[in-house]
Amino acid sequence: MGADDYLPKPFNPRELVARLKAVLRRQAPPADADDAPLSCHSLVVRPNARRAEYRGTPLALTSTEFSLLEVLVRNAGSVVTKEDLYEKVLGRPLAPYDRSIDMHISHLRRKLAAVDDRLVIHTVRGAGYQMEN
Repeated sequence: MGADDYLPKPFNPRELVARLKAVLRRQAPPADADDAPLSCHSLVVRPNARRAEYRGTPLALTSTEFSLLEVLVRNAGSVVTKEDLYEKVLGRPLAPYDRSIDMHISHLRRKLAAVDDRLVIHTVRGAGYQMEN
């Protein structure tokens, strides 16, 4: 069911805090993770800060839109399949009739077009999506 620890009652709050810190430490990205900003045109994506900027102006993105933009900018010029987007962005496999990525792409396109119409995400029919390089 996904549990990796158990704490029987009654428990000491310090023990609970220690176990939570241990779980969070295991989930933290490695210290040597690539934290360099990604760029495409005048768009800068800062993965560790979870911020995206266009010519210094921050973009108001949801967490899912940011993750989607990050994956597309990392793979700018290449097609990213829907299956990969579902796994990397939503953390689940692609399900039949699930159009949630398409809706997130639509919202992201609208926000990018508002700042610059050169920031284009292409649909590659039958394959996925591609950020114009």
